[in-house]
Amino acid sequence: MRVFCGIDWASDHHDVALIDHDGALVARTRIGDDASGLQQLLVLLTEHGDTENSPIPVAIETSRGLLVACLRATRRSVFAINPMAASRYRDRHAVARKKSDHLDAMVLANILRTDRAAHRSLPDDSELAQAIAVLARAQQDAVWNRTQAGNKLRSHLREYFPGFLAAFQHTREGLCLPVARVVLAAAPTPAHAAKLTRAQLRSLLKKAGRQRGIEAEADRLREAFQITQMRQLPKVEQAMGHQTLALLRQLEAACTSADDLTAAAVTSFDTHPDAEIITSLPGLGSLTGARVLAEIGDDRSRFTDAKGLKAFAGAAPVTRASGKSLAVMARRVKNQRLAAVGYVWAFSALSSPGARAHYDRRREAGDRHTAAQRHLFNRLLGCLHHCLTKRTVYDEGTAFLSSETPVLKAAAA
Repeated sequence: MRVFCGIDWASDHHDVALIDHDGALVARTRIGDDASGLQQLLVLLTEHGDTENSPIPVAIETSRGLLVACLRATRRSVFAINPMAASRYRDRHAVARKKSDHLDAMVLANILRTDRAAHRSLPDDSELAQAIAVLARAQQDAVWNRTQAGNKLRSHLREYFPGFLAAFQHTREGLCLPVARVVLAAAPTPAHAAKLTRAQLRSLLKKAGRQRGIEAEADRLREAFQITQMRQLPKVEQAMGHQTLALLRQLEAACTSADDLTAAAVTSFDTHPDAEIITSLPGLGSLTGARVLAEIGDDRSRFTDAKGLKAFAGAAPVTRASGKSLAVMARRVKNQRLAAVGYVWAFSALSSPGARAHYDRRREAGDRHTAAQRHLFNRLLGCLHHCLTKRTVYDEGTAFLSSETPVLKAAAA
């Protein structure tokens, strides 16, 4: 008898329902979110035919957490069902729109019984790939937090200290630059900055790690802070300076976290067997490669062809057809993290003659910059899928068709 398991997840307990191939309920229980609850679940599954060679599949509305991690460790198929999809299935079993935890667990089990082929189980990624996913996603979150903290500080400085922003507007890092953070910590108000001597500025530059051009930079900052500007009232300016120091501490923490997580993600990624293949593609380094690997994993059976990977990344368009109506549009439902790194990847890949020629052709065909980048990202994903499947590194001549050879030669020249 084939049995299917559905688990309605909650923060402190989980409702479990087991149904057979005819849809009849064979067991139900509620377990706690702890080790004893997991043991209770495994015993229940074993009593209803769960074996090492034929484990009972499980459907749950989340892909994270200790319960999911422990279930994946048992080498069983775990299906993370989107809560919105589960709510649509619920209407098939409850016309009156009633809802309960037990009913939701039964709905999840019935999804596997009737439409298992329409859903994808969680990938069987290696332990190293899962660790890289944790680090890469945390690093990306840290970068977003750093950007948010920098924007808050910049907005605040614009209200009372625009001269400081003007002094560092020529740098790419802006307020995230170590020199800018050190100087701002020492002089959070225009009054403090105007009193800084050249010797003090030289000392601050050295403290921030500056090694060359210290004299010229100290003179430049001295002149920038001496420029007359509009000022707040003295006490108001002092109070805003205290707020600046508080915002600066948040930015310091965000910058430190981003740097530490970047080093950890790169170190872990470089030890992965797929690292050499992934970084062989144009535009992918250790950090961007770690982000890509974090989202696609190293389970090669996850995407049977390149089309699935492209749809997952949002690079493939969506076609909506009804009668005589036909519309082709960009895909909105996608892996947002993979799509975000995709534009960085496509932009960096423009240094490759083949990628640049492909981008230029799309632009000449009428695509805007974003659409051309997305099309290039789509093409590179196909190359990545082929390289990972065949276990071979990227080759520029093989990646593009022979009809594109003249264009490649012209671009290279």
